[in-house]
Amino acid sequence: MEQAVALLEVQANVAAIVGLDAMLKAADVQLIHIERRLGGRLVTVVVEGEVSACNAAAEAGARAAAEVGQVKLCEVIARPHPDVMRYLKTD
Repeated sequence: MEQAVALLEVQANVAAIVGLDAMLKAADVQLIHIERRLGGRLVTVVVEGEVSACNAAAEAGARAAAEVGQVKLCEVIARPHPDVMRYLKTD
């Protein structure tokens, strides 16, 4: 099973919460990081799981977030390098 991460960057906290909710409900993924910039006006959520689960989660999250806000980025990284994971994971 290949691991992956899905990143969803949106404008506003509400869109981030709606998008994250859809991501977690759509597939077997886990939240690993939240990044807030500009006082919460730009929010990035990162989930991890298998590649197919991350693809499904990213699509669902982007679709849901676009209904309430503006999606800036939606990307899936398959087999991320361990250094990338160390940067993304929040302990």
